[in-house]
Amino acid sequence: MRYEGPIYRPPSEADSLLIQATIGCPHNRCTFCMVYKNWPKYRVRPVADIKQDIVEAKEICGPHVRTMFLPAGNTIAMNTKNLADVCHFARITFPCLERITVYGSSQFIHKKGPDKLGQLAKAGLGRIHVGLESGDDVILKHICKGTQAQEQIEAGKWLMAAGIELSLYVILGIGGQERTHEHAKETARVINEIAPDFVRLRTFVPKINTPILDDVLAGRLKMLTPHGVLRETRIFLEGLTAKTFLTSDHYTNYIDLHGCLPQDRSRLLKEINFALERDESDFRPFFIGTE
Repeated sequence: MRYEGPIYRPPSEADSLLIQATIGCPHNRCTFCMVYKNWPKYRVRPVADIKQDIVEAKEICGPHVRTMFLPAGNTIAMNTKNLADVCHFARITFPCLERITVYGSSQFIHKKGPDKLGQLAKAGLGRIHVGLESGDDVILKHICKGTQAQEQIEAGKWLMAAGIELSLYVILGIGGQERTHEHAKETARVINEIAPDFVRLRTFVPKINTPILDDVLAGRLKMLTPHGVLRETRIFLEGLTAKTFLTSDHYTNYIDLHGCLPQDRSRLLKEINFALERDESDFRPFFIGTE
């Protein structure tokens, strides 16, 4: 099996077989992301090479693989027919396969449209991890996400209608002090409209070699303190009415929140309020990310 460039996968795919389908990211302009800024340039691997890796993986791992993740940063941008072909082939090769998962940004999901998303679901694509980041258009423009709230809503609804599980990521604090209320409220609004299967919380950490780090160091973006992030999270949860599973499965977060919404909202809010009683020095210090 062959891999090129940085290989990232969600924590929830820790046990998944990784078969690289694409290299790099076709957007690669998000100001907070350092992963593919310098290399490699985005391209799609030949389907024959991907299938060969799947066959080799069966020889190494055996036929009982249950979950598969197809890196890299935006595999949903791959040609629909080719991605469906890869998913179908994987299902045949691994008869016990329960889930095939990819990363995908809303703009590329939206370009597929409902029909092509339905084709991918039929071929066996079972879950997409999507960086929503924020539901606030001002923030989305500032971080050069390449999409807007309404496009994210439509893309999310189309995925859910196609029967593909949707895991949405929210970056707490990405709007800084200036947009914290808008970020919390607008993100809750967008998620309520989509009602994804999962909402995964991440806390903003500026990374090396990114434009947003320059904004932080120059004082153009004033980051939230730990208490500020927790208060933003509380506002977000108070506005979240969708039926979904919320988790904070990431090292950047100040506290671990997980539960089914809306039934666990009261407990989660109590956990946030309890954390707010702690001194800010109890939480992890500020750091600049390197990966």
